[in-house]
Amino acid sequence: MLHVTSSTLFVIIKIAMKYLSSNIRIMSSPVMYHCDLPCGVYDPIQARIEAESVLAIMKKYHDSNDETFKMRALIIKESRAHLAKEHLWTLWSDYFKPEHLKEFPQLHELFWNATKACSKVKASVDPKDAEELLNLIDQIDEIFKKTKK
Repeated sequence: MLHVTSSTLFVIIKIAMKYLSSNIRIMSSPVMYHCDLPCGVYDPIQARIEAESVLAIMKKYHDSNDETFKMRALIIKESRAHLAKEHLWTLWSDYFKPEHLKEFPQLHELFWNATKACSKVKASVDPKDAEELLNLIDQIDEIFKKTKK
């Protein structure tokens, strides 16, 4: 069995996050992410898919006794949480307009809380944190659907 100290694990995660972060930037092309044009392809489902992955990873993390698997799960979970945050930022900055904010004044706080929840699940292995993120994304989705009508 592999024994890893918490300080070694921290260094491994930091290196992995740096690697993943640079790869996310490389992959950030118009093919994967939206442009600033009103193209009509925005949808909170993208953030939801990533948040559902985070929740599933947390559950698998708790079900495993394999330390190597758990380290890999943490790295992937943090990457998925960051992608959820990026999808929310894109939706907030490129889709929602001032007229939406007038109709739904809670949008600022809702997006603030959702992106903060993304940060929280990056630092957590508690499935309740991921469920809270999913709840916030659902609230955004409800408003999003109302704006599409």
